[in-house]
Amino acid sequence: MSMKKVLTAGTVVAAAALLAACGSGQVGGSGNDTVQNSKQLALIPGQQAEPFYISMQCGAEAEAKKLGYQLTTSAPQKFDAAMQTEKVNALGSNPPGALLIAPTDDTAMLAPIQQVANRGTKIVQVDTALKDSSVAVSSISSNNTDGGKLAAQTLADLVGGKSGSVLVLDTIAGTSTTAQRAQGFTDELKNHPNLKSVGVQFTQNEPEQAAAKVTAALASTPDLIGIFATNLNTGEGAATGLRNAGKIGQVNLVGFDASPSEVDGLRKGEYQALIAQDPAMIGQQGVDQAAAALENKPVTKNLTAPLHSITKANMDANSQYFYKQQC
Repeated sequence: MSMKKVLTAGTVVAAAALLAACGSGQVGGSGNDTVQNSKQLALIPGQQAEPFYISMQCGAEAEAKKLGYQLTTSAPQKFDAAMQTEKVNALGSNPPGALLIAPTDDTAMLAPIQQVANRGTKIVQVDTALKDSSVAVSSISSNNTDGGKLAAQTLADLVGGKSGSVLVLDTIAGTSTTAQRAQGFTDELKNHPNLKSVGVQFTQNEPEQAAAKVTAALASTPDLIGIFATNLNTGEGAATGLRNAGKIGQVNLVGFDASPSEVDGLRKGEYQALIAQDPAMIGQQGVDQAAAALENKPVTKNLTAPLHSITKANMDANSQYFYKQQC
């Protein structure tokens, strides 16, 4: 998961109209209702206008078209459980055959998603996941723990044998993906005795808060040698904090994801490395699993997408993993 702000393609109002027009077939629900729209898929990502989720949407749309399904996307303005719940509830009494969703809270989103599942909709989790794995027929994500470990290994390579302290910037408590990245990073850092963690701090997924955390850390930790930012917004905020302090390039910043702004920052030297996911593949696989569930074909419960460590030295060779701003 990576997260940002502004507008997304499609609205739930449009989705409702499409649902009414495009229904074909019938899928039985686990509750009293039945789904009339087995060829209609809905995608509710974590946040609007965020390159990770746009790339995921692009992959999902292309695969849905290929398989003969119609996909409608509606995203909350912010990575927020209350806002995402509104999007889920708006599916209403005419739910899609399958819902692809990136839960914004691993506990709070269970009830609204379960209500949709009770109407017969197949649930496929993309990127993030609920603690209760029973509601989804399939979950597709990067191995975020391994991503965190890869970030720590990359940072260790960047600093060589130098000693220093390392700050981890996470997003919002209860976000499964970023929590796993932070934990994987912290665990791997123990294998590098020259690097000492000064702990994990939460930014509420706001770049301004990330910048402020970095400013405070620079003041309190003179030997700060590295920062791991667990997603796009924390990375952008961390880069701002370093820039404001005149510490760009002096403190190694390893970010997660490969949005256009992060890629530009890597090229400029504001980041020293990025851990890129493959969101388009996650979207594609999400549609594949949804279609399999709707067509009574074998479904894979858990799938993982690959991760890639990108530095300035190898970024041109890995440009296929850069995220999109539009399909």
